[in-house]
Amino acid sequence: MQKPDSLIFDMDGTLWDAVDTYAHSWNVVFQEMGIEKHIDRSVIAPMVGWEGKKVIETLMPEFDQQKRLDIYATVNDRRHLLIGDMGGILYDGVREGLPLLAQKYKVFILSNCAKGIIQQFIKWAGIEQYITDELAYGVNFMPKHHNIKLLTHKHKLTHPYYIGDTAGDGEQTRLAGIPFVFVSYGFGTTADYDLKFDDFTSLTNYFVNL
Repeated sequence: MQKPDSLIFDMDGTLWDAVDTYAHSWNVVFQEMGIEKHIDRSVIAPMVGWEGKKVIETLMPEFDQQKRLDIYATVNDRRHLLIGDMGGILYDGVREGLPLLAQKYKVFILSNCAKGIIQQFIKWAGIEQYITDELAYGVNFMPKHHNIKLLTHKHKLTHPYYIGDTAGDGEQTRLAGIPFVFVSYGFGTTADYDLKFDDFTSLTNYFVNL
């Protein structure tokens, strides 16, 4: 592998854990809409990293697609507010590591979340000055491999690496034709990776000293 000029991070399961906030946003909306349904962490956690279309089909099979989309839009509106109040759990080493990585590489965040959620996360975490750009699935409803290429083209990146925590992240990274860095502390497992780290500090040390 060639030395990277940029690092593109997944968000959920890679930089933070906001599953409890996500679950709460669904339950608030279900209650508001009179829908007798309750979702807890155990339901949401396995879906982290999925594209929105798959999430709503799995969570709400009893509704037609338009109803699912309407509910999902409302959930995301509530989520924008809740992230500011509830936040999530930033993984150990992220707050200290990103400034060091940003001194050496262009740093990006690319996630399968709704539009605006990455921006909310960046603001909540106070890491605005370290992130060159971000792109969410909800902006164009395209898969990660497509959006990785968009960021690569937009910023004229020569050797980006993608860093994520699921097999799906790895598959999408392969489709984009770039190296995949797997972090094992997130929500998924995979044996297909170019590099693997068990904590963010180890990842930081590796790339800072590369």
